[in-house]
Amino acid sequence: MSAHDSFRRTKIIFTLGPATESDQMLDQLIRAGADVVRLNMAHAKHDWTRDVIRRIRASSARVGRDVAIMMDIKGPEIRTGDLTVPLELKAGEIFDFTVKPLESAGRGGGEEVRSVDVNYKDLVNDIKVGDTVLVDNGLLRLEVLEKDAARIRCRVLIPGELKSRRHINLPGVKVNLPSFTEKDRQDATVGLEAGIDFLALSFVRAAKDIELLRDFLAEKKSKVKVIAKIEDQSAITNLTEIVQACDALMVARGDLGIECPFEELPVIQRRAVRACLAQGRPVIVATHMLESMIAQPVPTRAEITDVANAVFELADCVMLSGETTVGKYPLECVKMLDTIARRIEREADDEWKEPAVFTGERMKVLHSAVVLANELANSRLLTFTRHGFMAQGLALLRPAHSPILAFTPSPEVFRQLRLLRAVEPFLMPLAAEPDDTIENALALLRRGQRIAPGDKIVIATDILAQDRLVDSVQLRTVR
Repeated sequence: MSAHDSFRRTKIIFTLGPATESDQMLDQLIRAGADVVRLNMAHAKHDWTRDVIRRIRASSARVGRDVAIMMDIKGPEIRTGDLTVPLELKAGEIFDFTVKPLESAGRGGGEEVRSVDVNYKDLVNDIKVGDTVLVDNGLLRLEVLEKDAARIRCRVLIPGELKSRRHINLPGVKVNLPSFTEKDRQDATVGLEAGIDFLALSFVRAAKDIELLRDFLAEKKSKVKVIAKIEDQSAITNLTEIVQACDALMVARGDLGIECPFEELPVIQRRAVRACLAQGRPVIVATHMLESMIAQPVPTRAEITDVANAVFELADCVMLSGETTVGKYPLECVKMLDTIARRIEREADDEWKEPAVFTGERMKVLHSAVVLANELANSRLLTFTRHGFMAQGLALLRPAHSPILAFTPSPEVFRQLRLLRAVEPFLMPLAAEPDDTIENALALLRRGQRIAPGDKIVIATDILAQDRLVDSVQLRTVR
């Protein structure tokens, strides 16, 4: 097996849960090539979070492969309250969502209207008669008939069972909830103290939502990268400004599929991926990628095609949720993504149309490095980066076949580079002389059998010339 075959461009994110939190399973998943571990704070306690971050780091050390940790904070979420027993809602039934305690609420005796509390008191102000209320991932659908200060009265359109604490979606309704809640602030603080690498903000509706989170990170003097999750119609409207404001974008297809018409989803996904490529932001395609593998050892043919499409679209990452939190086959899921991605990447080489944006001179230098690498068989791109910009610029240009070997002296940057398509990060101090740094990197790659004699190395870096740094592109052949 040559050094080239061991290389997958598309990165894999998996969500940690009961199915995957054992040390043994963590070791196996990291060994199988997972790049980023996601912690979903909707269901996580702080003690568990601290413990599990420590254990992920320990597992990385045992396996000898450092992964990044993404904390996904809940954002503005509307949920139903607790019910003593689930309610079976019938089609045509009148049902109340209460925002203020009513004397009769929840008893359900006689002729009176059954009800459930909602955790968001201002819902009555945001919603209007005729709006649709979707509960539990859209499994229940109701229509608003009337409202007053204490309740919203609805008619059940699609019946079903209502359980405690179910998520509510309001397609097309502008909800005035704060985007960064008190719970998010507490969760994020725990994450920053424990050493996470990425913070994903749920239900980002506009760029100002991200700015709020940036203010918080500045206050905490944190260099954690911000991932914006787009999950509703306002995010689609404000897509360009959101992409500009974030460090990376996640297309969260679960809620998007409830908030938008189904047939819009593939269009939104493609538009979002293209917007990220045009503006130089990494992009993650998430949710339902191998949903059937929660219970089955093999995916459906449609799921295989869906994963393939994300790879064809040149997304940076594909992500697993329920498949690895509660699924029966978490390791098989990671291996399945790995297998599909490698096969599709062999196919997709010639179809890439590069983005039109080469604004700065540095991007033009990186562009020339990628053009050169694309024309040479068995080539590698090599770069050195303190903050990740050089590696991100090269990744954005989507080299046709060359891996991007990125050396950084920063452990934080090293882990954050795990998110970028085709980037393989290495942790190494940079020498005072640029030439020594290059020699050290080549020696490290030889030892790890990542390069072989005859390989072409295209080096994009700054070199010292007459006491100042200039950007340069060099071509070397491995002896």
